Amino acid sequence: VLYMVLALPNAEAASPDPLFQEDAALRVEITAPFARLIDERPKDEELQGSFSFRDPNGSRVELDLQVRARGNFRHFNCDTPPLYLNFKRSQVEGTLFEEQDKLKMVVHCKDSARYQQALLKEYLAYRMLNVLTDQSFRVRLLDVTYVDSEDRRPRMVRHAFLIEHVDRLGARLGRQKLNLFPDNVQAIQADHLNLTSVFQYLLGNTDFSPVLGSQDECCHNYELFGKDGAPLLAIPYDFDMSGFVNAPYARPESGLGIDNVKQRLYQGFCVNNSHVEASISEFLQARDTLYALTAGLEQMAPTVRERVAEYMDEFYVTIGDPQAVQRELIDRCMVMTP
Repeated sequence: VLYMVLALPNAEAASPDPLFQEDAALRVEITAPFARLIDERPKDEELQGSFSFRDPNGSRVELDLQVRARGNFRHFNCDTPPLYLNFKRSQVEGTLFEEQDKLKMVVHCKDSARYQQALLKEYLAYRMLNVLTDQSFRVRLLDVTYVDSEDRRPRMVRHAFLIEHVDRLGARLGRQKLNLFPDNVQAIQADHLNLTSVFQYLLGNTDFSPVLGSQDECCHNYELFGKDGAPLLAIPYDFDMSGFVNAPYARPESGLGIDNVKQRLYQGFCVNNSHVEASISEFLQARDTLYALTAGLEQMAPTVRERVAEYMDEFYVTIGDPQAVQRELIDRCMVMTP
């Protein structure tokens, strides 16, 4: 069963690029020196490879590719690092990959069924946010055949997904990516920020900040976008540390007062509490679609789909009870400002 993502009408955005207009898994074959990529994990060197798929007419399309390792936590803690794919703009014209240049590809952390299911759950999280708002990163599920060009590793087929490039998202929204620390929380568009805060609560995610980052880079698992005369727009990504995904390596930060990532802790800002009711209304309106997405992701094991739905049930019980909303969200909001 294929459920198309129809975002609720709460944001103005242009149509996504062709690659991200459909939801069916795309079968691709990537040939590259994967043994070197996995063993050496070069983040500054791009290795030569090729990328192929079949167009709607069934004809094989082959593109030159440069690939390198990327990521932070997963780069150092996974058997297979996340990848960065670099296409030639001249080759993608007129193909499904029209307008694509560089793309992040999320891959399995370790080669086991549990990690494959975790990847699918993170993909599902992105899709769910797409339902709630067009102001979010689009994703495309892949069935990837990996071919080691140096014949040092066996051919294998695994799930992966591509994430819309930040510049293409900015172009779609008519905004520019910014690398700055907001003067305060109020500088960020309040209704959208609160919607994503409630979304992070649905996921059981605390591994983010739209106002704080590391070293000179803001922000932690959020991208900021600007437009003249408009508040900043903060868009989240990377949901693998959430209770929703429940990756084997996921642990909550110390000092939060929770023992495991499946315990929800609201991280929305108190200054945006006036938007909580409207945010909850969006989730209630989207409820059937979110459950349908979960049920329709056939690559996910039935028992995993059931557990995901049960975890969502707990969220919907909370937001359906005004006293629980007051206790678990409004009263637990964050007063921190940068």
